Amino acid sequence: MEKGLFITFEGADGCGKSTQLALCKEYLEKMGKDVVTTIEPGAGEFGQKLREILLHYNGDVCSLSEFFLFLADRAQNVEYTIKPAIHQGKIVLCDRHTDSTVAYQGYGRGNDIDQIDTLNAIAVNGTIPDLTFLFDVDTEVAAQRVGDEKDRMEAAGKEFHKNVRYGYLELAKKYPKRIKVIDANLTIEEVFEQVKSVLNQYIKQYVNK
Repeated sequence: MEKGLFITFEGADGCGKSTQLALCKEYLEKMGKDVVTTIEPGAGEFGQKLREILLHYNGDVCSLSEFFLFLADRAQNVEYTIKPAIHQGKIVLCDRHTDSTVAYQGYGRGNDIDQIDTLNAIAVNGTIPDLTFLFDVDTEVAAQRVGDEKDRMEAAGKEFHKNVRYGYLELAKKYPKRIKVIDANLTIEEVFEQVKSVLNQYIKQYVNK
């Protein structure tokens, strides 16, 4: 594989994307692929400090401040983790990326989506996912999976999370070639079967030419 592959895992809190990313990593490594995993926010020491603020700060945070912190984390992750790994021919699996910001800070918080798209483009500097898994789950099911212990995003309220889900599905309509919607209401095993089907087809078509 001359060029690496960049795959992102998206969806509302409680959708199971992190579990599916771990399964995907194991599956790809068994195929002999060199895999790097990362997360937004939270990659590296710098990202971990931002993640702590974004998810656990108890004071008031204006929506634009929140948005810019996510962008700062993303720029750092792309520059020091994602781009180097892709250039080395590795497969990068990223837990959340630009689509999360559009869904959460755009559709959820009500920030201007065109502005978000513009600033996201600056943060990633041309590094666009080759494939995105969107794990779609009913809002009520997601809330039950999250439980009572919630971070700032998880505790934002039912209406917020309904808007986030709507935003994700709008993105899937806008970018159907990149974003593949996975029914995440099912069991872990059933969800992963969907992931494997898409992944195998993608690798066969685009990687192993």
